Amino acid sequence: MWEKHAILEKSGLLLTAGILVTVAIGGLVEIVPLFTIESTIEEVDGVRPYSPLELVGRNVYIREGCYVCHSQMIRPFRDEVERYGHYSLAAESMYDHPFQWGSKRTGPDLARVGGKYSNEWHVAHLIDPRSVVPESVMPPYAFLLDRRLDGADIAEHLRTNHTVGVPYTDAMIENALADLRAQADPDADHGPLLERYPKAAAADFDGQPRRLTEMDAVVAYLQILGRMVDFTPID
Repeated sequence: MWEKHAILEKSGLLLTAGILVTVAIGGLVEIVPLFTIESTIEEVDGVRPYSPLELVGRNVYIREGCYVCHSQMIRPFRDEVERYGHYSLAAESMYDHPFQWGSKRTGPDLARVGGKYSNEWHVAHLIDPRSVVPESVMPPYAFLLDRRLDGADIAEHLRTNHTVGVPYTDAMIENALADLRAQADPDADHGPLLERYPKAAAADFDGQPRRLTEMDAVVAYLQILGRMVDFTPID
């Protein structure tokens, strides 16, 4: 039987047909089981949609091309886990549109940067990277301090994300503008904000309490990265 493979090798038409049949069988074996499960992503406790301010900060992060030099995906290799923290879980990016995976690291991976540095450090770093990291090749983003946010379209932005599967509730959409402003106001009542968005950092991020800026948004976004899921080992 095995000697008859020469028949296929001598006929281009038969060889092509054989390849198509083999690929079709392999494809069905891999694809059909996916239709029997609701999701390929295993949900984990703590993952939530971004708060309005975090979402705006993420948009600025993408707009400025930060993903070109910073990945947000820690691979399950010992050297990466020891340097950056627990390896990334797919569920952590389930509400990202688009996700920020990758391996290009002109700068460090940011998947676990939340809470690692103070708000003041982040602001100083964004204004003049070499003032805190002398060997940095990152360009300055001081202009973010001067770009005000009015948040007029934030409710519509949340509603659009809801359309593509992010579970923003009616209450989240209705209070989007109030939550956006409250997160950067240290004197605001943060109870409702934290009820809707647990672990959200609330502070005057950019050091300008009378102004809501893109710097506030970017720092709020950086401070939530890696903090939603609790990776503390249980004794």
